Amino acid sequence: MNNPMQISRIRATEVVVPAHPGVIESPSLHRPLHNKPWKGAASWSVQFDEMPKVILELELRDGTVGLGELYRAHDWESVDALATALVGLDLRSVSMQDVPLPRVHEFDGFEMAVWDAFARSLGLRVVDLLGGPLRDRVAVSAWSSHRTVDDVGDLVRSFASAGFTTVKFKCSLEDDVVAWCRAIAERAPTMSVVLDPNGRFEHLAEARAIGLALAEIGNVACLEDPIPHWMLDEWSRLRSVVPIPLARHISLAYPQFSDRGSEAVAVLRHGTADMFNITAGLSDFRRLDHAVDLFNMPTWHGSQVDLGIAEAAYLHSCAAARTCVQPSDIFGRLIRSHDLLRQPLRIEPPYAFLPDGIGLGVQLDEQARVEFRTAEKEYLPQ
Repeated sequence: MNNPMQISRIRATEVVVPAHPGVIESPSLHRPLHNKPWKGAASWSVQFDEMPKVILELELRDGTVGLGELYRAHDWESVDALATALVGLDLRSVSMQDVPLPRVHEFDGFEMAVWDAFARSLGLRVVDLLGGPLRDRVAVSAWSSHRTVDDVGDLVRSFASAGFTTVKFKCSLEDDVVAWCRAIAERAPTMSVVLDPNGRFEHLAEARAIGLALAEIGNVACLEDPIPHWMLDEWSRLRSVVPIPLARHISLAYPQFSDRGSEAVAVLRHGTADMFNITAGLSDFRRLDHAVDLFNMPTWHGSQVDLGIAEAAYLHSCAAARTCVQPSDIFGRLIRSHDLLRQPLRIEPPYAFLPDGIGLGVQLDEQARVEFRTAEKEYLPQ
């Protein structure tokens, strides 16, 4: 076997994995969360669990298989192009810091599979490629989308009983978040709340009024993206008048909407936020962690309520990141009906644990892959 680390085959499986009934939002509500246009549908019109994802199996000549998971809203033409570019490549010729693929929406999932295969072939963990773990467990939060005031107290009390200390909510101006937080203070007084409107508090005046009312209750850990990103002056004013930390979401999942992290530089230069939620691949998360560490600011790892392969990669990133001390968005197994793993990630609230074993430390559940499969492609050397 002359080239044991040559990529001999890539299999891409498209899956649709629905959420457990009732876990996304209150039964009386329907507020889809995918905030980008998709296949002719408008933003905020498609629920995330209705959308397909792609699972990658990247096989080397020595039989090693690396796993990857793409973000939702993949493009098959891009998948075809990236898989074709990789298959036949010898991983010994590749720098893990610069996988030779274009930085498109599908890049992070392919990078994940390459890193997993490379680490497994050398008997290492992915976290070792990141410099080694600083921790073996990562703080995680509970999660919910939009809820009615009547539902929110019992819901959060159940999260607290399970051991969670933080809960994150998606919200907008349609939601009475002040009443939510009063109900949470009464039913689960030890629980901290993260509110994420995705910029939908819209204007400084509205965000300021909500923030000041929430500050009086005292259980909000931070406001994530309360107003649109481009409103830098308003972010600064909001931060100066509301005594609740502001978090800025830096998502590199959609390169067409970001500059691979340069938005973080603007936040750091202008002092518009107190912490970051970072959604990024293995190399980019490490790069942003190093930059933010210079400013002594905390981070957490974002997600798209993913399946188990991606969340395993997030745990490796979090374990190696000095700044990643806020509760991360690693809760997909609690939301989705399956994580596609043979052995689920170990989540014991308020922590998720770094997987044991080489590579990502997880194995694909073949029966679940087939059960949730909607399409499949295989790529071989030409």
